[in-house]
Parts: sequence; structure tokens; C-alpha cells
Amino acid sequence: MLIIAGFWTSTLVSEVFLDHAAVAAVKHAIVDGLFLLVPFMAAAGGSGFALGKTRKGWLLDRKKKRMAIIGANGLLVMIPAAIFLNGKAAAGEFDAAFYAVQIVELTVGVVQLSSSWA
Repeated sequence: MLIIAGFWTSTLVSEVFLDHAAVAAVKHAIVDGLFLLVPFMAAAGGSGFALGKTRKGWLLDRKKKRMAIIGANGLLVMIPAAIFLNGKAAAGEFDAAFYAVQIVELTVGVVQLSSSWA
């Protein structure tokens, strides 16, 4: 969660307060950071499922469903968005498509972070 929060905060700060070169640097750093995030998320998910195997109940069922949605959002939205935004930023293409995907990425990031705490 700290890595995701760091990505989200860095993106927001660079977009609001810094120039396009800084935004491009942040987008590149985020893609590099995926090499840490993906294994950490897999380890967290795997350990959670292992620890939850012997337990039952509605609370655990809700958590499992929420974590599946978080994983799918990460795999299907966040990672492709990060790669897309890095490519666009590296090419200096800060166009409508860039900002549309940026808004989606920031929105899903908030959902990911808030869902993790619930």
C-alpha cells in the first residue's frame, strides 16, 4: 500500500506543481517501481490466502472478494495505464488521451487504497 500511495502522491504532485519533464520522470519511475510492486502484491495475496484457508466467515468472504477486485484492477487497469502513460510522457505527448488515462489511473488508485483499508 505504501508503494501505491507513493505512486499516487508522486503523480498528483508532479501533475499539479511540476513541469512535463518531472511528470515524465515520475511516470518512468512508476514503471520501474512495478518490478517491486508486482512481487510484493503477489506475496501479500499468497500469504493472505494461505492464512485464510483455515478460517471461515462472512468477514473473510468479503475480504477475499475485495482483494480479488483490487488484484483485477491492478492487473487490468493500473499496470496497463502506467505503461501507457510512461510511453506518452516519454514521447512528450501530453494530450487528451494522456489526461483521460491519468484521471482513470488516479481514480482507480484512490479506490485501490480505500478498498485496502476497509
